[in-house]
Amino acid sequence: MLFILRLVLNAGVLILISNIVQGIRLGGWYSAIITVIVLGIVNALIRPLILILTLPVNILTLGLFTLVINALMFWFASSIVKGFEVSGFWGAFWGALLFSIGSWIISSIVTKE
Repeated sequence: MLFILRLVLNAGVLILISNIVQGIRLGGWYSAIITVIVLGIVNALIRPLILILTLPVNILTLGLFTLVINALMFWFASSIVKGFEVSGFWGAFWGALLFSIGSWIISSIVTKE
């Protein structure tokens, strides 16, 4: 039940972000829910491999390159999901940053006690 609650709240955050950040378009709740699922899969499977491959750059930038990787994963998810469009790196950057913050807040509020 907590999974479904987090899924719906993250979809709401994504809809809010699409209304705030220029360059991000979302087709509605269905697209938002599918996008959140795809982002979860991409972040679970692909992101760790890319973080390992870019470890030297990440160390040189003191971890700031992770923000770039998050933006690229956000942008990659937009190429998979129909109804979710990101039209540039900066839109992906700010969208991924805001989505990460929103997801972190939701996860800290909705915890299994």
